[in-house]
Amino acid sequence: MSNGRRLSRRQSYVINKYILCALVLFAICGTIFCMIVNARENSLEKKMVLLEQDLSAATQATDSAVAKTAEEIKVYRDKNFAVQPGVPAGTDEPTDDEKVVYLTFDDGPSENTKRIIDILAEYDAKATFFITGSNEECRPYIKEAYEAGHTIGLHTYTHDYAGVYASEEAYFDDLEKVGEVAKEQIGYVPCFIRFPGGSSNMISAEYSSGLMTRLVEAVQEKGYQYYDWNLDSGDAAGCGKEEIEQNSTTEELNHVMLLCHDTQAKDATVEALPYILKYYTERGYKFEGIDRSSITAHHGVQN
Repeated sequence: MSNGRRLSRRQSYVINKYILCALVLFAICGTIFCMIVNARENSLEKKMVLLEQDLSAATQATDSAVAKTAEEIKVYRDKNFAVQPGVPAGTDEPTDDEKVVYLTFDDGPSENTKRIIDILAEYDAKATFFITGSNEECRPYIKEAYEAGHTIGLHTYTHDYAGVYASEEAYFDDLEKVGEVAKEQIGYVPCFIRFPGGSSNMISAEYSSGLMTRLVEAVQEKGYQYYDWNLDSGDAAGCGKEEIEQNSTTEELNHVMLLCHDTQAKDATVEALPYILKYYTERGYKFEGIDRSSITAHHGVQN
């Protein structure tokens, strides 16, 4: 009996010994495993930190590159779009087959100018705004349009035909005034202009015979270029949304110079604009602002 108990105790001792060893081994393995896991987590965390740092650096570099490009574009526009006597601008005969729409808006700024800027942004489309001296409270929209990448041109300060077309001197007095409005907003006087009524207008003959014949030469001598149009939206005649859409769309021209207006009364123009943008986009046209290489679409002078 005594020997049996001693054997049982010895077996228990051996079993306990193995259990203890197993526990110790388990503890050691667990510790090692935890160390490995922690090491991996620390390594992963370090890698994440490094990745975030690299991403931040890349983002900063991209932002810097974008800012630099934007500044270069601004400098280019300021230099090349400004009045420069002796530097030619525009063409009546584009040589490429590229399909381009030059959306142009006369008689602004107004609250509708802001609406048009926002719609153009949705389609990543550029346009040209031929400004007047009206609605002084809306003049900040000129700067907003410029900073959004649109072209600013000069139309007239007063849009008073009797005053503007009284004489060559009267015309340039008016042009210089609206040029100062542009300069206040964008920092320079643009070389792009549009005559009130276009170069083919006959109303000028009521005030000064032969005036337009003299002006089309004189403006270019002074470093300006005038732009007429080869497609008329009809909004100046009071057309509604559907008529404007129909008048403004064509597939017969590769270079479309479209006449529109952005006065406060031209809500129908604003409403028709998304349709016009979609129509030309679906047909492979681009929307660009006027620059020195753009089609001038000159009309035949009649006075």
